Amino acid sequence: MFKRRPNFLKKNLWKKNRNQEIDPDEIFLDSKNLPDFDQSQFEGRLEKPLSRNTVIICGTFFFIILSIFIFKIFLLQVKQGKIYAEKSIANSLRQTVIFPERGVIYDRNKVLLASNIYDSKSPDFTHRSYINIPGLAHILGYVRYPAKDRSGFYYQDSYDGVDGVEKTYNNVLSGKTGLKIVETNAFGEVETESVLEPPQDGQSITLSIDSRVQEKFYNLIKKTAKDIGFGGGAGILIDTRTGEIIASVSYPEYDSNIMSDKSNSAAIRSFLNDPQKPFLDRNTDGLYTPGSIVKPFVALAALKEGVIDPKTEILSTGSISIQNPYDPKRKTVFNDWRAQGWVDMRQALAVSSDVYFYEIGGGFEGQKGLGIQNIEKYMRLFGFGGTVSNNSLLGKKGSIPSPEWKERNFPGDSWRIGDTYNTSIGQYGFQVTPMQMARAISSVANNGILLNPTIMQTSETEALSQSIRLPFTKEQFDVIRDGMRQGVIMGTAKGLNIPQISIAAKTGTAELGSSKKYVNSWVEGFLPSEKPTLAFVGLMERGPYTNSIGALYVMRGLIEWMASTTPEYIK
Repeated sequence: MFKRRPNFLKKNLWKKNRNQEIDPDEIFLDSKNLPDFDQSQFEGRLEKPLSRNTVIICGTFFFIILSIFIFKIFLLQVKQGKIYAEKSIANSLRQTVIFPERGVIYDRNKVLLASNIYDSKSPDFTHRSYINIPGLAHILGYVRYPAKDRSGFYYQDSYDGVDGVEKTYNNVLSGKTGLKIVETNAFGEVETESVLEPPQDGQSITLSIDSRVQEKFYNLIKKTAKDIGFGGGAGILIDTRTGEIIASVSYPEYDSNIMSDKSNSAAIRSFLNDPQKPFLDRNTDGLYTPGSIVKPFVALAALKEGVIDPKTEILSTGSISIQNPYDPKRKTVFNDWRAQGWVDMRQALAVSSDVYFYEIGGGFEGQKGLGIQNIEKYMRLFGFGGTVSNNSLLGKKGSIPSPEWKERNFPGDSWRIGDTYNTSIGQYGFQVTPMQMARAISSVANNGILLNPTIMQTSETEALSQSIRLPFTKEQFDVIRDGMRQGVIMGTAKGLNIPQISIAAKTGTAELGSSKKYVNSWVEGFLPSEKPTLAFVGLMERGPYTNSIGALYVMRGLIEWMASTTPEYIK
């Protein structure tokens, strides 16, 4: 029984497998076996050929695409091939500038004041570096660097001097930019460089400024302004033989390094918003009421016009009074700063008598006066009220009061004798710059040679060729110099009576505004008084009227320092 069972299982298994096999005709249906389908319409078939319309549409579409493609190739290769070839060359060859080295700046002793340093942020050109000495900002100025857009193109391809020497002598310092061709590969990497035109470096210049004196002068003015309450200050030292400026200080000032670099925006904003105006060069562009420092020039005009003999005395009782033209019952009083008694011209200069200059300026009783026309005429001879040549150091013109000036500024208000009196002592609408005063007082020191002030070293021969000879005699200048020397010995400038140093000077206190609560403190002069080689002007701006310390104090401190540190200017 057990032997028959395997055969039975084997037979049944074979039958089962046979029934699970599928023949090809069971998978692919033949339309012949499907009598209900229309064979002419390909019904009952799994494959069906494309229609003629479909073939035409597809063929047309691909033909259009192919035509466009062929046309574009033709356009790029044949019609525009030359253009794109040039662009390709241009992409690989780029023309760019080569920046020259800007000329450096030295002081008269070859101290380097402005140099060039490498900056990794701008590797194409060097940056300016200014010496860390206060008082030089308005002298040196600052620069604006070359600038490029986001694509790397330099739309400003040169340094631009903005102020001071950097601006005045920009063409000399700048040099000339060069050109080069840079070849790059497809990755923008530089392959070769070819110089088309080499750059020409700028010329270095040597100034007449002594940086030692400049620093000391600035620090004295700064300290006095802060201690006393002045709004600012200025000062000039000028060689009476050449017109060379030894020092030209304007306080306060900006920082040349910060203004050139422009990275410290907070500091720049503080400069711009400072009410003391650190960008104003007070020596060339500051206009100030001069006060009594114009008296030497009014005295020279009186001598030239024969208005008074220098030995003739005038009595100062402390004031003069004239009839009020609008009210005969009242008199208009013009005060002296104090009663001086009988004074001649030399004494009047020494003690700064206002009454004396009222009378020789406008006339009084039996004393003939210059009159406003002559006052204006002679003040212009000394360079006040206008500039001579194109010298940037002369700066603003200033103003001299006259009937025409008054009509422009106060229409309908006629000129009166009191206006002439006030003009005679440097008040009213009189406006000058410290540089004008330095130039004028230098001409008194050198017997009437009105020099062209310069910040560059120059020779006496060159200086004289550009000068103006004033129409006064040596004897007339001697009177003025004697009066100014007496002012140091026993007058208003006796604060400059320094042992072993012979100085001639004139002080001035200019009252400001109708309230007269503030004054400008002035001093002018020269040394040595017997044979002057150095003239000076000092100004302390807008200080309290009650204060007795001002420009005279600053100048004494400077001259004493120079006597021990830079004696070559004092001897």
